[in-house]
Amino acid sequence: MKKFILVITLALVSMVSFGQNPLGVGSNQFNVGVGLSDWGVPIYVGLDHGISKDLTLGGEISYRSYNERYDNNKYDHSIMGFSGNLNYHFNSALNMSKEWDFYAGPNLGFYVWNSPDGYNGNRKSGLGLGAQLGFRYYLSNKVGLNLEFGGGNAFSGGKFGLTFKL
Repeated sequence: MKKFILVITLALVSMVSFGQNPLGVGSNQFNVGVGLSDWGVPIYVGLDHGISKDLTLGGEISYRSYNERYDNNKYDHSIMGFSGNLNYHFNSALNMSKEWDFYAGPNLGFYVWNSPDGYNGNRKSGLGLGAQLGFRYYLSNKVGLNLEFGGGNAFSGGKFGLTFKL
């Protein structure tokens, strides 16, 4: 009987420790990295907050600059992005180990395009609605690598960087 209780206890502990979202309810993580886009190489910082077992709510600020030839002139542009996201983490549903984090969700942002006077191209500030699919691998209890693919917003290619649990 003692062996049976021990086996059941170990099984329950294993399920709890390996089938969970790496970011707990009420916990935060800080993200920093670089992105891919058609408009320069963005750098970003962001913060995610665990709002339930499988959901996080996050915000992000990004910056990039690039130049463009238009009407035989060269123009320097910059873009500031402010966005929010909601992600569902599939760790529990897929029974993934705690080192991995697989997530997806929508994002909404506002992007401020700064172009020089005299530029008549099609670059304007405004809202951007998109979605992302991302992966994280935690190297330790506090530090992880992240890779995210997105579309429909200013990060139309993807981004990669580091995650720090706070």
